[in-house]
Amino acid sequence: MYTCVYEIFFVPLQPNCIFMDKYIVMAEEGELSLLEKAQQQLGLNLRDAKVLFSGVGAINIIRSLQDLDREAEVFNIGYAGSANFDIGTWVEVNEVRLNHPNVTYPEPTLEVRPLHCETASLSDRSAVRRAVCYSNCDFVLASEYKDCVFDMELAFIAALGFKNLHSLKYVSDNLSLHSYHDLTHGVE
Repeated sequence: MYTCVYEIFFVPLQPNCIFMDKYIVMAEEGELSLLEKAQQQLGLNLRDAKVLFSGVGAINIIRSLQDLDREAEVFNIGYAGSANFDIGTWVEVNEVRLNHPNVTYPEPTLEVRPLHCETASLSDRSAVRRAVCYSNCDFVLASEYKDCVFDMELAFIAALGFKNLHSLKYVSDNLSLHSYHDLTHGVE
């Protein structure tokens, strides 16, 4: 089975906000600690949401999310690497692209919506950078791209056509598997 669903309940932002299906999509159960960290460090406040653990990479994303309503609110929260952001930096993703380091051709830019009052809030936006996320099929160990993050899921989530997609990434490494494993305690 590729998807585990847990009910996680957060305090509603406003009593008059519109309710629809909401999902927090994380690659692995080990990333669940990021929700608590985002609440403590950023004041992240989400409404009632189901947490889905998709598994790492494109095939797992497609298998686990293919049947979700494209109108659902989807919050991708997870670890990401960066060439120059400090480890421990929070990044609110504003757009996502695939990363193809060995080929050059026009790659579509996919939209990722900011966190806003109907869906979530951050009480401390000063602690969050806004940046592009490049999704890859492999762990990125080197890149000339700066002021961005690298993951293995977000572009594939966006390509499925979710209209209300949001993403918050926590920089776990500076393109080093060793520092990634040290910080995440082996989350794959």
